[in-house]
Amino acid sequence: MSTTSRSQPRVSFASLTPNNLGTVRKLNSVLFPIKYSEKFYQDVLLPQAEDFCKLVYFNDVPVGTICCRLETVDNKTRLYLMTMGVLAPYRSRGLGSKSLEHVIAAAANNPKLKIESMYLHVQVSNASAKSFYERHGFKEVAVQQDYYKKLIPHDAWILERSLTDQQADK
Repeated sequence: MSTTSRSQPRVSFASLTPNNLGTVRKLNSVLFPIKYSEKFYQDVLLPQAEDFCKLVYFNDVPVGTICCRLETVDNKTRLYLMTMGVLAPYRSRGLGSKSLEHVIAAAANNPKLKIESMYLHVQVSNASAKSFYERHGFKEVAVQQDYYKKLIPHDAWILERSLTDQQADK
């Protein structure tokens, strides 16, 4: 018998499907100050996105999402983190970290795709998000002026993490 009387909360991930896309839409409307296009929602259902777009569950309740897309330029494949969020009452429970680690592991352990790195944009006013990603091995590589058209400030940090040197990251 365990010495702790509390059971561990269950964190699980589900692939996105047409059946749970409404849940993703609802979560995104609460989590983000941006309305995502119909193309965004169709893209997250593409078969190649399955390993990198997930609904995040806490004890069987959907509480967050992570959505990425693959980009290949000059025969180099990168994973772009489009959105990641967890509902406020469920934050500070490691769900963001587990979600990010889940997708990083899926990308790093996919020999077919040979994903070299993962990157994302963070609004320059969001120092806590930048710090979160830096704790997970991301580094600031640039500032993109006027990235956010409808948000102030408009500028974004571009953060990137190599996925080809996983041994060095651990």
